[in-house]
Amino acid sequence: MEDDESLAGTMVEALRRFGHDVEHVTTGLEALTALGKAEFVLLELGLPDLDGQEVCRRIRQQSWIPIIVVTGRGDELNRVLLLETGADDFVVKPYSMRELLARMDAVVRRGAVGEVGRALRVPSAGPAEERRRHGPLQVDLRVRRASLHDREVTLTRREFDLLAVLLDDPGAVVGRQELIERVWDENWHGSTRTLDVHVGSLRTKLGDRRWIESVRGVGFRVRMPDTDRGVSRSSG
Repeated sequence: MEDDESLAGTMVEALRRFGHDVEHVTTGLEALTALGKAEFVLLELGLPDLDGQEVCRRIRQQSWIPIIVVTGRGDELNRVLLLETGADDFVVKPYSMRELLARMDAVVRRGAVGEVGRALRVPSAGPAEERRRHGPLQVDLRVRRASLHDREVTLTRREFDLLAVLLDDPGAVVGRQELIERVWDENWHGSTRTLDVHVGSLRTKLGDRRWIESVRGVGFRVRMPDTDRGVSRSSG
């Protein structure tokens, strides 16, 4: 979706030349209406009716469809906010079609549209491996559902993938670089601040920051808060 007709025309023509079927819409509401027919979303932030971040948030409430944001806002805060809202990646204007197509391919390779095994860089899970649990905290990979004390915890796609990786081996420390490679991309060149933002959001949604312990200079691990009472430790 792009409200600048000249830019949109150039992009549509280029994408079609590379074999993509493209539907161009100019407003956020049109995009939300057409969502059921789409397999990929390229989202411009400066739409006439809804802010692009709000459109991204609404899309994520109903779909795991891949989203790449096309934006002129290149500062780190905006990039982090976009990723936190649910975008899979972004390109900053001006950009080349080669870069855009490469990022689209990378998002698909990372396992967009809920292909969990690919997204988490693990073999396809068998029936006994579809659930990962640590005490009352559980994720179900098959339906991408997280729960705590049998109550569902609503997570973004990245938050879910991050929690699932940490629950691969509860209590074990997972390095920062490994988390970025498994949850984002082995070729991710963005700020590591993105990981910290997602960890912070995940802690908030779990209701107790002690569920995810920071091991300074190394990475993170899942810990049950009740087992840590009375233990003095430093965490970030």
